[in-house]
Amino acid sequence: MSVPDIKNLVDRYISVSFSVEKKAASLVKNQIGSDLTNDQHFTLRYINRAGSCTSSELAEVFDVKKSAITAMITRMWEKGLIQRTRDENDRRVVYLTLTEKGNELYMRAEEKIHILVESLINKFEQTEIQQFIETFEKLDKVLSQSNGQ
Repeated sequence: MSVPDIKNLVDRYISVSFSVEKKAASLVKNQIGSDLTNDQHFTLRYINRAGSCTSSELAEVFDVKKSAITAMITRMWEKGLIQRTRDENDRRVVYLTLTEKGNELYMRAEEKIHILVESLINKFEQTEIQQFIETFEKLDKVLSQSNGQ
């Protein structure tokens, strides 16, 4: 592929990536409302799927510093969304789980997001959706490998 072609593709990727990310984040935020930030929703989602986890695990999964996770977890704990439980064998380890309130808020938000995404996906053919998801998963894998993860 020639240099001008690559440059054009890179420029298109950067533009569309930025645009899609901002629009999608805004649509998700509109669905989850003012009770949660997008990052808090993704944190609830991760904890819900994992059952329990530690702040260190969250920091690694979300590729942020532990101090950022600690601040967010504290705000979510103050809202009554997350429960902290110390490990009986190692008091330094704190497990995070969802409270009933946190689980209910997560489930309501998740249902709204599923309805939103379904309404968007239905504008595409089944083969387009499948190909897009597979390509996006491949991009995720390539990005993970380039980050050494």
